[in-house]
Amino acid sequence: MGGQDKEVGATAISKVEPDRVTVRGKDLASELIGKMSYTAYFLFLLTSKEPSAELVKLADATMVAIAEHGFVPSIQAARMTYAAAPNAMQGAVAAGLLGCGPVILGASSEAGEFFAEILAYADSQNVSLRDAAATLLRQRKTARQPVPGFGHPIHREEDPRSTRLLAYARELGTAGRHVDALLAVEETLEAAYGRALPMNVSAAIPAVLLDAGFPLHALLGIPMVARTGSLIAHLYEEKETRLGFKLAARAEAGVRYEPAGNTDPAAE
Repeated sequence: MGGQDKEVGATAISKVEPDRVTVRGKDLASELIGKMSYTAYFLFLLTSKEPSAELVKLADATMVAIAEHGFVPSIQAARMTYAAAPNAMQGAVAAGLLGCGPVILGASSEAGEFFAEILAYADSQNVSLRDAAATLLRQRKTARQPVPGFGHPIHREEDPRSTRLLAYARELGTAGRHVDALLAVEETLEAAYGRALPMNVSAAIPAVLLDAGFPLHALLGIPMVARTGSLIAHLYEEKETRLGFKLAARAEAGVRYEPAGNTDPAAE
């Protein structure tokens, strides 16, 4: 007994053998390569099921919507890292992804969980989605929690990405209860928080994806996969433009050194 290998568990994702690679029960060479797009393959890897055409289209659309959005912190971190270590693109990409959280990129996951909470509350209490959203928003306000997927420093009136994603889901016929939950939040948010906040793309992404069958607890993967493509594009450009050190210099110029205990009014 002591000499036998201990059981190490199992995976259902892939198996590699000398003459073949099997992924989710399919032969990689004969059944997947050239027969499935990367987006469809990503969804297949994730769920073990061949995705519907609608889910593939919406996953494509959401990743296009979130991949690139200017010189946001993830892009700046990656470009400055690459400027310092141009022989390690992988490190620069990782630097860009490490900040993926509830403020940048990760709000889609939190918004999706909030919409699921609204649906569960409406069903358990036998109330409308609007009433459920209003109740849960008041609870968040009391707890001083932000509303994930709402508010944006640039798109103060309307986020065009959200508008298009919701319209696209309706065109595909997939818009359902998660989109309804999103709209219920939009309708009741101002009354609960005392001010209007525009829906941003991180609210639309989970709503349209969840209605199409995307798994709730994998939502963070969408912005991460999408932003990886943009990061690589920025790093490729960085080879020629060399903006990383300029970004670092501008950051240093924008910060004043102030020794502890300095009360000199002239420094203010």
